[in-house]
Amino acid sequence: QVHLVESGGGLVQPGGSLRLSCAASGFTFRNYAMMWYRQASEKEREWVATITNVGGTTNYADSVKGRFTISRDNDQNTVYLQMNNLKLEDTAVYYCNAYLPTASGPIHYWGQGTHVTVSS
Repeated sequence: QVHLVESGGGLVQPGGSLRLSCAASGFTFRNYAMMWYRQASEKEREWVATITNVGGTTNYADSVKGRFTISRDNDQNTVYLQMNNLKLEDTAVYYCNAYLPTASGPIHYWGQGTHVTVSS
């Protein structure tokens, strides 16, 4: 059974930093790309970043490019999101995501989310 467990959220001032972690289990982590998404209050969930299975390629939403860094440790089955120079508009629930094959087709798996609040 696939499990994704996020941690590391909290309250931070503008310009501050946080590092989110997502511990994965129930699938062969090193074989799949991993993603981070976020959802602000009363807004749709949006994609933040992707990292390929061996970590050689990363992609970022324009809103976080240059401030956020996605990385992974395939020995620890963990994906990270380092967030620097945080802005008020980064306030959201951050979700780890894996898009995995199933007998009826690929589906998105989500963690429970971790809250990030940027406030002065």
